[in-house]
Amino acid sequence: MVGCRYRGDERRRRGMIPPIANNFVAGESPAAAVQHARELNRRDVAVILNLLGEHYDDRADADADADAYIDLAETIARDDLDACISVKPSQIGLSLSDDAFRENLARIVAVADDHGVFVWVDMEDHPTTDVTLDAFERHARETDGNVGVCVQANLRRTRDDLARLAELPGKVRLVKGAYDEPGDIAYRQKAKVDEVYRDLLAFMFEAFDDGVAVGSHDPAMVDYAAELHAEHGTPYEVQMLMGVREEAQFDLAAEGVDVWQYVPYGGKWFSYFYRRVRERKSNALFALRAVVGR
Repeated sequence: MVGCRYRGDERRRRGMIPPIANNFVAGESPAAAVQHARELNRRDVAVILNLLGEHYDDRADADADADAYIDLAETIARDDLDACISVKPSQIGLSLSDDAFRENLARIVAVADDHGVFVWVDMEDHPTTDVTLDAFERHARETDGNVGVCVQANLRRTRDDLARLAELPGKVRLVKGAYDEPGDIAYRQKAKVDEVYRDLLAFMFEAFDDGVAVGSHDPAMVDYAAELHAEHGTPYEVQMLMGVREEAQFDLAAEGVDVWQYVPYGGKWFSYFYRRVRERKSNALFALRAVVGR
């Protein structure tokens, strides 16, 4: 019953986003996202807030979203939320130039670090990997670990990248990878990606001192992370998307696992929702139940 009331309150609050999409997007405004974060915090789930937007071809758009993240970091600190922010490189300038990305990320990280707010840097397709990891390394050292970065198990290079990242402060999120990458640089078979994900997770629990971020909805991977934690004692957290296996998120949090929900918001919600539904049949069925009110 608590979960039903929670979802009903969310639908009323999000206003213009239709029910079919508001399971996956917190709202169009920062205020809606912050309220969603408060409600999750009450259930012991922390929040990674992401303003929707990517691949800008106008510097003004990239600068505006960087400004929005700075405002968001200040709000998180002022409201004492158990929350952080996550930015996409192409959203804050990488589609324009490496320098635009670096400048905007530096602005965001500087303010967030002053306010004690953690910053995640998302990973996009493979041509962006090197510049993203280089930027993470710089800020990880400058902030003594108040930043994180995402790496993708499907890329063949990731084992070497993790060896490099293990020497740095900060956090690393391991995901399976959602981009359609060429076969010469990426594993394309699901079974192989699952195998590699397990191997990389085991390496991280052995090699990373600052903890492991398990970015997966796969119950087998979440259970394996718990086994590795019991074996090595390495701290870890589980990160899942808003709208995907939410009851499992609440159950894990109730068991004492550090759970973070990745929460997108903003006016560019349609393309994000469309990708979520296309990714998995279960997501499409979830959206259909929302339409018919079940």
